[in-house]
Amino acid sequence: MPDLSAIKKSLTARLEELQTSTEATAESRKPVELDQAAVGRLSRMDALQVQAMAQATERHREQEIARIKAALDRIEADEFGYCIVCGEEIAPKRLEIDPTVPTCIVCASGK
Repeated sequence: MPDLSAIKKSLTARLEELQTSTEATAESRKPVELDQAAVGRLSRMDALQVQAMAQATERHREQEIARIKAALDRIEADEFGYCIVCGEEIAPKRLEIDPTVPTCIVCASGK
């Protein structure tokens, strides 16, 4: 079984990093002002594209935050390292690659 304290420390650090990024990029996700007198058409299109990319990045960030929180919850519940579907142990190498995975390779592949 992997070192849970090291995994917990790593996950907590990554969670804090993601939350800081969320706060830092909040401005870029705000609605784009469509005042034609203040901003030209191409500038508005560019601003809309930047906003859309920032929103997509935030959705990915929110998904990763949810996975990390779920993994931390499994650690606290003493269920970390076990598949949430079948209950079998998740391969240590799989957890080493991504400690947030909730399922073993068999359940993840749908077989």
